[in-house]
Amino acid sequence: MLNQALLTAAKPLDPIASGYDFGFRLQGMYGSDARFTRFTNEFRGLSANSLNQIDLVEANIQLHTPWLTEGGIDFKLGQYATPIGAEIIDPAGNLFYSHSYIFNYGIPLKHTGLLAVWHASPMVDLYVSLDTGINTGIDDGLGHAQNHGPPAFLGGFGLTLPGGDLTILALAHIGTEIPTAAITNGLLPPTVKPNQAFREIYDLVTVWKASDSVTLTNELNYFHDDGFEVEGYGLAQYVSWAMNDCLSLVGRGEIFSDRQNALVAQFGANADFLRIEEGLPQFSAFTAAGGPFGHATTYGALSLGFNYKPKLGWLSASALIIRPELREDSALQGGRPFHDGRDRSQTTAAIDIILGF
Repeated sequence: MLNQALLTAAKPLDPIASGYDFGFRLQGMYGSDARFTRFTNEFRGLSANSLNQIDLVEANIQLHTPWLTEGGIDFKLGQYATPIGAEIIDPAGNLFYSHSYIFNYGIPLKHTGLLAVWHASPMVDLYVSLDTGINTGIDDGLGHAQNHGPPAFLGGFGLTLPGGDLTILALAHIGTEIPTAAITNGLLPPTVKPNQAFREIYDLVTVWKASDSVTLTNELNYFHDDGFEVEGYGLAQYVSWAMNDCLSLVGRGEIFSDRQNALVAQFGANADFLRIEEGLPQFSAFTAAGGPFGHATTYGALSLGFNYKPKLGWLSASALIIRPELREDSALQGGRPFHDGRDRSQTTAAIDIILGF
């Protein structure tokens, strides 16, 4: 399976710039992952219900200013990947081939708007942004792209303790994320007011470099939506042990509680994830939540694997990554969400290969 063919053109900001500095990032994707990462209402005609789709992952300009403090303020304007979460869209930045429940169901993936990061001190970064909503483009200026409501807000802080061995990133995203089309198409009752029903996402990521070879990463997540009247929360713990320059053993344990069976789902058609985000009826009858609405299901997952980065003279460092993985998912509380409602657990064996140029 071609998950991603990811092409990036970028000029990063100079992290030690003392004056003004300019940058940009343009990143496009083709592959099966784009079914879930695509901005709403973008490339719809080119992608349709295909397995492999097209996505404009990022398209933004960046500015560093020497304002207020020695570290200054960095601005990002356009479309960009969310700063929230422990996992990212680019697979080379993750420990595992598969994603956590939190990444899939608990956080945004991308935004369109203006993000500012103030480096208030060597230890403290402050984040604030206004955007058009979760995974949305520009359909209504700075108003919410899905329901003409107010722009969504992202804010929080990052801490780097002296020595750099411990970092903390605490971010929240709040906005009215229900699309008006969900009311028009009868997916929600007309009593729901899309531009007044707020969705709140709170996420905390802690990274501790316990030794030269061991790194521990923890993520806490909480999700609440007023319109759908649903909530969920999760905990994920990662460990990476670098045995040598080429081989790292990795593990991830996770618990995710879907309190109303409204977050975790399977998608029977390639376009259904985006159609649900846009408030459109699903294509497939096999697109379904993990259980009956209103009855909680708590998921547990354990993933084990390794990252192998062979040293090859004709490739640059880390250009080739091989990641086998063995994963066990279980319903710790609730029904039988796996294999079309037949089982309480499932085992997945997977491997992916990342080749960078």
